[in-house]
Amino acid sequence: MASVRSRAPLPGAVLFACNFNRVRSPMAEALLKRALGDRVYVDSCGLKLEPAEAGEGADPFVRSVMEEISVDLASHAPKTFDELEDASFDLVISLTPEAQHRAVEMTRGRAAEIEYWPTFDPTLAEGSREARLAAYREVRDHLAKRIAERFPR
Repeated sequence: MASVRSRAPLPGAVLFACNFNRVRSPMAEALLKRALGDRVYVDSCGLKLEPAEAGEGADPFVRSVMEEISVDLASHAPKTFDELEDASFDLVISLTPEAQHRAVEMTRGRAAEIEYWPTFDPTLAEGSREARLAAYREVRDHLAKRIAERFPR
């Protein structure tokens, strides 16, 4: 008889965190929302806002590679940990070492789970537009795979 693997219950609220909330964390937020719909509250934030990009939303390459899979991030507004409306997350997934440190501080004394998913920064990719888009696609696909593994349907 085949064994039935029991699934852990879904967290009620998940936060993805990175450095500026313009590349990795908005991708992860959108991918989890796409996978789970409204069954889980999902948000994202960064440590700080880049002064030059304040008010610009998600990185243009992020918008492009997410549009390829029919996900629209045009209305994404970057925010910091301090700008979160609510900090009551059951699970915080940090995508950078710096965000991991802040997540630990934020959840100290709370019953929240913290996970660290080291994720390459595609803004560091150089070369042609297509080479840079390829780096963003790799990050998108990496996050989609991690999300599918962590939150099986």
